[in-house]
Amino acid sequence: GVLISERYLFARHSVVGYRSYMPELRPASPPLPTRDALTGGAFTMDLKAVKAAAARTAGRLHITPLLSSIGAAEALRRSGGPLLGDGRVRLKSEHLQRTGSYKVRGMLNRVTQMVEHFGEEEVRRRGLITFSAGNAAAAYAWAGRQFGAPVHVVMPRSAVPAKIAACESYGATVHLVDGLMGEAGVLKDQLVKELGLFDAHPFDDPYVISGHGTLGLEILDQLPEADVVIGGLGGGGMLCGTAVALRALKPGIRIYGIEPEGSAAVKLAVEAGSIVPVQPKSIADGLGAPYAGSWTLPLAASLLDACITLPDEEILGGLRFLAERCKQVVEPAGAAALAALLFGRVPVSQGDRVVVIVSGGNVDLTRMPEFLDQAKPIPGA
Repeated sequence: GVLISERYLFARHSVVGYRSYMPELRPASPPLPTRDALTGGAFTMDLKAVKAAAARTAGRLHITPLLSSIGAAEALRRSGGPLLGDGRVRLKSEHLQRTGSYKVRGMLNRVTQMVEHFGEEEVRRRGLITFSAGNAAAAYAWAGRQFGAPVHVVMPRSAVPAKIAACESYGATVHLVDGLMGEAGVLKDQLVKELGLFDAHPFDDPYVISGHGTLGLEILDQLPEADVVIGGLGGGGMLCGTAVALRALKPGIRIYGIEPEGSAAVKLAVEAGSIVPVQPKSIADGLGAPYAGSWTLPLAASLLDACITLPDEEILGGLRFLAERCKQVVEPAGAAALAALLFGRVPVSQGDRVVVIVSGGNVDLTRMPEFLDQAKPIPGA
């Protein structure tokens, strides 16, 4: 118990003032873009944009349940952490969303807006392309199919086989590359030129980000008294969009972004004040972005209270806890936020009402024994 309470106090000191009290330690980030690269139109990233996304996608996606875990709150308290509000941790269950992750929120908003702007015929004629480790690709494939638009996706050959199969089942043309997301991006750029496809970015896109922001609207709808929201960071699209809505509606809410130690594109960018390319190395393939984006860097720097990293074995501890105690099957990326909380890395206080975003459930089931084997036990569980 001593170790975790010490770590927990350290988390409080090192993180709690990250946004509010120590801005001078953080270099200025580039300004937020004001145009949508895909259509060339003006774009303002604000609550209005998120509400427009909610209207644009209304009725076509699930409003995912806010599950709760008393066991998670008890484990945190037993390991030296505080007693959370209502004696439970809330789980915003995006692994139960269409396609198995939150990604369809942004991708459906993006594709629907493209159809509004260019016309359905033109989007069908040209088609679109993205690059992704899986969930963004599947979401674009699903969204494109709603309009009969051809979708190409570039994925690393090492992607989870179930994610590749999902893209194909939604009718996408899959291009596999050796290497990681960086290499996938290079081939994507090449195919845009060769085939004249619309270039649909997996995270650095204002309609994708504002679409993900509908998560923030839902969280406050379901739990208006939320004090803390914790979510994973890959390229930052999900949590930055969510934060746009949360900050506008509840300025005092605390928002923490969680990244694997070996794949911390957003944290590194925020600390440098500029985009830092990384070679992601983590079991959490869904958090493996090769860089933060021109939209997500300034949003993360101005809206998140902190970016927090944790090792893969702790992420897998969260995955195991969700399976064993909460009966939820999630992928490593979907477990990172809960893991960071339960391993004492997130500064929470007594009485805080905490919402953890469980972002995706597209796990390679054949690797579950290995994941469970490598999982670090949750302290206090």
